[in-house]
Amino acid sequence: MRSGAKVAIVGGVFVVVASGVGYGGYNLWNGVTGGSGATAASGSGDRKTGPVTDEEVTATAKDFLAAWAGGEAETAAQLTNNPVSAGSALLGFRAEAAVSAATITPGPASGATVPFTVKATVTDAGVSKPWTYTSRLTVVRGVTTGRPLVDWKPAVLHPKLTPGSSLRTGYAKSGDIEAVDRKGRVLTAEKYPSLGPVLAQLRERYGAKAGGRPGVELVVEAGAPGVPDTTLLTLTKGEEGKLETTIDADVQAAAERAVKQYGSASVVAVQPSTGAVRAVANSPANGFNAAFEGKKMPGSTMKIVTAALLLEKGLVKADQVAECPPTAMYQGRTIGNLKGFSLDGAPFAKSFARSCNTAFIKKIDNVGDDSALGKEAREVFGIGLEWKTGIRSVDGSVPEATGGGAAEQYIGQGTVQMNPLNMASITATAKDGRFRQPYLVARSLDDREFATAERKLPASAARQLRDMMRLTATAGYGTASGVMSSVGGDKGAKTGSAEVGGQATSDSWFTAFSDDLAAAAFVEGGGHGVDAAGPLVARVLNAD
Repeated sequence: MRSGAKVAIVGGVFVVVASGVGYGGYNLWNGVTGGSGATAASGSGDRKTGPVTDEEVTATAKDFLAAWAGGEAETAAQLTNNPVSAGSALLGFRAEAAVSAATITPGPASGATVPFTVKATVTDAGVSKPWTYTSRLTVVRGVTTGRPLVDWKPAVLHPKLTPGSSLRTGYAKSGDIEAVDRKGRVLTAEKYPSLGPVLAQLRERYGAKAGGRPGVELVVEAGAPGVPDTTLLTLTKGEEGKLETTIDADVQAAAERAVKQYGSASVVAVQPSTGAVRAVANSPANGFNAAFEGKKMPGSTMKIVTAALLLEKGLVKADQVAECPPTAMYQGRTIGNLKGFSLDGAPFAKSFARSCNTAFIKKIDNVGDDSALGKEAREVFGIGLEWKTGIRSVDGSVPEATGGGAAEQYIGQGTVQMNPLNMASITATAKDGRFRQPYLVARSLDDREFATAERKLPASAARQLRDMMRLTATAGYGTASGVMSSVGGDKGAKTGSAEVGGQATSDSWFTAFSDDLAAAAFVEGGGHGVDAAGPLVARVLNAD
């Protein structure tokens, strides 16, 4: 701790031993006389029970906020139901966050909850800056004492604090960066909100390598490996180093606009010829990069991989008839087509374009290996190979399954887990003919090893797969033809919907390519692939 203050527990009581911490100069909350009123009285006499009263809420909040504002960490901690954790955090507010003065103003109580505003001054390295934010506390009755106490949670101190995290002021752990897109255009979280968590991770990993000099900041330290700090206040700016990314600002802007119309949606665009990520966007843009880190059933978009498996094994050909009955059974599991449709005498290409589930399920017996789909995904499409994209990412999963579970995997249900990054990469692999690991920054920055697939899809199988995706996007019977009509160039697509237990409406998936750009999107509860995810992908492809 920067002040030399120490925390100790003596006989189960939280104790602060201050060394050189001058609390006398701190501002007390206006109009509050600490330690008086109902809070003080509640510690004596008969033990109270039942809900806290309005008077107890007001008095407890007054005393707690006054002690906190005055830098009296021990006193404030004893007014909570977890004095050890609260005391350490409150002491850190002064010692580690370098708050040199604080005024705390409450708002009107709502039941047992009291909102408040903190106006503080943070001082470090000879620089002082004002810092203002709002939070809230809730008063509860102590289980053993019956006293009204603040229900302690880290978020009381600051709303962005979680268990294990803390506030710290000092030099940033890495240098500032000016992230630019592939054409040198500056990328900021203000202009591209979805890039907020992406840029934070890039700064954490590559700030020093980009030549930046750290500034002095007040941050939330996550306390978890690999999770970047969240900057709350900049006291002195560092020197920015330029970091080139693979993002294309035009495609990114289109992706940002497209996801905004949905409550929960993600999209990724990848260049098939290189693996370069051209866009990544999420709604809400709240810090979790679902486009890279999500784990969802991909529905029928997974049929790209299943079709590749069947083509490679010679069990189907695009121009040969494949059975497509209304339902099909595999080891006791019955799987049907949407609204029970069937295709009599149609080639496999049409079954793919119409997304006929049963045409795929009917071939599992002939494959003779329930784990074959996972092998195909890994060996040809690079799924599960620990991608090193430059930031945190999940590279998909097709775990071994047997019986009915294997049948579900063939149509992207069950235990298959993907995100838009994975599906965009799968489509890029189908378009280019080989897996190229997606990436956001050049590998030369840190000499990281890119994942490489074991083998390419044979040329004949790859050609047929691309042709079937083209039919899906262009033929009148293709499930993606309407959505893709606005997209130019050499184009192909696959629609998907995933039935999720507990959801009234399926998740919407869509993936497609246009020339040298592939994109995939997910919309939670969006329905069929063409209903929500399809238009989203089309907008991104049209931006290139």
